[in-house]
Amino acid sequence: MTEALSQDEIDQLLTAISTGDADGEDLAAKANAEQKKIKIYDFKRPDKFSKEQIRTVSSMHESFARLTTTSLSANLRTLIQVHVASVDQLTYEEFIRSIPNPTTLAVINMDPLKGSAILEIDPAVTFSIIDRLFGGPGEGVKVTRDLTEIEQSVMEGIIVRILGNMREAWSQVIDLRPRLGQIEVNPQFAQIVPPTEMVVLVTLETKLGDVEGMMNFCIPYLTIEPIISKLSAQYWYSSVRRGGTAENLNTIRDRLASINVNLVAEVGKISLPMREVVSLKVGDIVRLSGTSIEDPLILSIGNRKKFNCRPGLLGNRVAVQVTKVLEEIQQMDFEELVEEGDE
Repeated sequence: MTEALSQDEIDQLLTAISTGDADGEDLAAKANAEQKKIKIYDFKRPDKFSKEQIRTVSSMHESFARLTTTSLSANLRTLIQVHVASVDQLTYEEFIRSIPNPTTLAVINMDPLKGSAILEIDPAVTFSIIDRLFGGPGEGVKVTRDLTEIEQSVMEGIIVRILGNMREAWSQVIDLRPRLGQIEVNPQFAQIVPPTEMVVLVTLETKLGDVEGMMNFCIPYLTIEPIISKLSAQYWYSSVRRGGTAENLNTIRDRLASINVNLVAEVGKISLPMREVVSLKVGDIVRLSGTSIEDPLILSIGNRKKFNCRPGLLGNRVAVQVTKVLEEIQQMDFEELVEEGDE
């Protein structure tokens, strides 16, 4: 209580209550109001993360879950659904006790942040992924054993792919470069922080066909402390808005500028039976339909006809000279194309 009742006030309260005095009712209300201010605090489990920071972490990993859904579905050639089930803060000891033994525990180096994090994959999900990669249907099997060396090597590739998604999901807050340290199967051998240290636990519900399980991402407070001030809704959404500015569009355009594309100069075309094609020999003349020697060539980019051109030589090499633009890529079309690809 910030203001305790004195002995005189207590005596007045007892007297007023016995006599039905209105002042006594005021004192009783004051005492009740003071009692409501008392809050139980567990010093063994101090709250290190605010509710706003928990919500921000949840938003970051919702993006991570979407990226992981896409990448794993493409890698395993089957539909995988990953979404955030919960984000909680608890002690590291509570986390270790909550996961099965054996399991798949990946120790992640969180460079440039200090310390490590833990990515735990439920055994049901692990063996379903392995079965799928080895050519099986990916059906759930109840197996309680350690991973073989070959299985562990396969899971390392999956985890590295997942870490790439993590880096992209965290990019609005920090340029994270997560690296796989080692894989453990016994939780007792993965003591990255003291048992009483607070951690934030992101639980991802994972479904692969008929198999359901959990992936848990455990981040110690000591690791995330240097960027704790950035885990606010204001910073997060302002970073997201900056990600869609012209600066980001220019970066994408610069990357596209270095990509090689195929240009095809179409002289003409004709359909021939296979028996005539295999009988062609040097010196044979093939008449192209619908074209003449005076007609311009069509220069195509991919499957789209873009330019008229005429053939010639540039030094000792065959070349074409553009004479007419058939179709232009408008600036607005380019920006819309970039935005669609970004989504």
